[in-house]
Amino acid sequence: MSTSLELLPDPLAAFPAHRSEIRIGYARVSTASQNLQRQLDALTAAGCRRIFADKGSGKNADRPELKACHVFLAAGDTLVVPELARYGRSLHDLITMVADLRKREIGFASLHERLDTTTPGGRLVFHVFAALAEFIRELIVAGTREGLAAARARGRVGGRPTVVDADLLRAARDLLPNPEHSITSIAKLLGVSVGTLYNHIPDLQELRAAGPVAVTTKARITS
Repeated sequence: MSTSLELLPDPLAAFPAHRSEIRIGYARVSTASQNLQRQLDALTAAGCRRIFADKGSGKNADRPELKACHVFLAAGDTLVVPELARYGRSLHDLITMVADLRKREIGFASLHERLDTTTPGGRLVFHVFAALAEFIRELIVAGTREGLAAARARGRVGGRPTVVDADLLRAARDLLPNPEHSITSIAKLLGVSVGTLYNHIPDLQELRAAGPVAVTTKARITS
């Protein structure tokens, strides 16, 4: 388990002593019709001096207010969110962004989960999150390899299959959320064309943005 854990090399290390005590908020709702006010009220009550807010799905990589928020934050500040789901699109995405904040000496707090990375307890929780994200990623890779081995044993993989079966599609869906694999490399591994993946997986682009944890959880719920 190296990739995710490297993001948090010392999760129990003390947060920089010189802090501005400035708290900046970020809120998000999934659709334009949803009301942000409850989140805004919670962030205001938490002492946030300025609040950035996006309206749109967390799977949408284009979150202009979040980008503006990251630019606005300065060393010593703390970013506050109403809940973790409002900030990260997946566990891996969340760990990566919080680690990037820490590198800039910026704290992170989530009101609903009562997490605060400026405290030893909060840093320990995120260390566990990072380990869990890496563990799930390894499960996905292991499961995909087993599925491919079974498909090869049946003569389904290697060359261009005339029929795309459920096992092959399941393997593709497991691999797509992992940023380490390009769509082209996944197609090559499975022995199909890129066009075949697009034709048989209509939500391919959403899977690319969803992150490995969200997809794994969904698959287990529906299985």
